[in-house]
Amino acid sequence: MYKNTKITTPVVLIIFNRPELTKRIFQEIRNVKPTALYVIADGPRKTRPGENERCILTRNIIETVDWECKVYKNYSDVNLGCKKRISSGISWVFENTEEAIILEDDCLPHLTFFQYCEELLQKYREDERVMMISGNNFFRRSNIAEYSYYFTSFNHIWGWATWRRAWQHYDLEMKKWPKLKNSGFLLEIVKDPKSVHYWNTILQEVYDGKINTWAYQWLFAGWVNNKLNIIPSKNLISNIGFGVDSTHTAEKDHPFSNLPLVEMEFPLSHPPEVIRNMKTDLYETKTVHRFGMREKFVRFVKKLLRIY
Repeated sequence: MYKNTKITTPVVLIIFNRPELTKRIFQEIRNVKPTALYVIADGPRKTRPGENERCILTRNIIETVDWECKVYKNYSDVNLGCKKRISSGISWVFENTEEAIILEDDCLPHLTFFQYCEELLQKYREDERVMMISGNNFFRRSNIAEYSYYFTSFNHIWGWATWRRAWQHYDLEMKKWPKLKNSGFLLEIVKDPKSVHYWNTILQEVYDGKINTWAYQWLFAGWVNNKLNIIPSKNLISNIGFGVDSTHTAEKDHPFSNLPLVEMEFPLSHPPEVIRNMKTDLYETKTVHRFGMREKFVRFVKKLLRIY
């Protein structure tokens, strides 16, 4: 049975310039009243008129904390961009706490997401095999997993939780990539030759600085250290931020936009062994990431049409 109670795990909220969305996510955090709240905020871009005012409005929402809570703020006066701001902010968090639940300003959680994270953070706290706990599940199939969650080599970061011990593996610059890219390790992970080129291209672009992101480096850190991630059998996070104001999710009609939230049932049903679920990983490779390949092709065609 779900316990609608306070949580003791610190919550991290990553904000920028979207006060409307931030207010919705903040309300869900208020519902569970964490005893510690860490807030990471990027600064406005000088080239965007009105953005400074929107950043201020967004930060003002944090001033409305009305429960017993220690609030820690890491606000940048200048715009660092997604890659540097989020990675440096999370590093700051884990300089101050051993574990945390992390949300961005467009990731709307089901209320049960917090209890789910808190219980699994405790259960796997000392288990070095486990890298992180994800909150979102892209699968529409209800029978994709036998238990409340499963173990995977992939991670989803639209609402997640992890420990300081895991974040220490993070390397923003992906220094191991040049030696590994031609070693065959990608095929060992994705188990699908058609996906190797897709992932090789993405990781190379990240390494070359062509993609302004922190997230693929986090996935890579898990891969090179042979870690597992936890994915819930039900979707606990809905990304409500797709649209023109988004950094990476501009398409409003994207199939992963505004996915329905599903309540997690308690007590959790735990897998008997900490082993990668190959069935779900292959399914994800053939659905979620095959869609990513189609997206890249569509963007390429649109670019050609603009050129010619």
